[in-house]
Amino acid sequence: MILQAAGLALLAALSPTALLVAAVFLGSARPRVTGAFYLAGALAMSLIMGVVLVVVLRSADLNHPAQHAPRYGLRLGLGILLVAAAIVLARRKPRPPDPAKPQQGIVSKLVANPGPLSAFLAGLLIFAPGATFLAALQVIATSRADVAETTVALIVVVVINVLLVWVPIVLYLVAPEFTTRHLMAFNGWLRAHGKTILVWVLIVAGAIMIGNGIYGLVVNR
Repeated sequence: MILQAAGLALLAALSPTALLVAAVFLGSARPRVTGAFYLAGALAMSLIMGVVLVVVLRSADLNHPAQHAPRYGLRLGLGILLVAAAIVLARRKPRPPDPAKPQQGIVSKLVANPGPLSAFLAGLLIFAPGATFLAALQVIATSRADVAETTVALIVVVVINVLLVWVPIVLYLVAPEFTTRHLMAFNGWLRAHGKTILVWVLIVAGAIMIGNGIYGLVVNR
């Protein structure tokens, strides 16, 4: 259970936006403080939503043996939604930038003014639970693990989910100039390929969930 949830959490962690924002904050006037608040916001959102969603799903008793079909049906449904989201994203054409409105989104405005509060809010917004993170959580919630194992699994998933926040911060603390230089250089590549990365993340996660759902419904009846 933990390995499957961790694998899906790793896919959820592959967020170009999270890394781009981390690069901007670590290049700000107060990188350590700003980065720490960004990580705090990301952890807070991931942990709170993780606990809430696991409790809600557990309350539906999907982890009980009698709920075998609904449990794997949920996984199959999530997998189909993930693949559908990937198809929609791949077909959607990017909106051309408006020169009169260079910063149109809330996150863009927060990133444009780096500071502890804006970094914390950016962490909350960017790490609002996505479909892949939800898939990882449902693996935990629908398993027959006890409270201790569920807690460990949830902590592992949360830590992995914010991987692209705490890893750059740790690297910055060890080698600030090296990290800043390479993050900024990597920034351009991410901007150009971020959509492709996200599409493939959704496809892989969706395929895993569909395969697991079909296996559970057909083989383990």
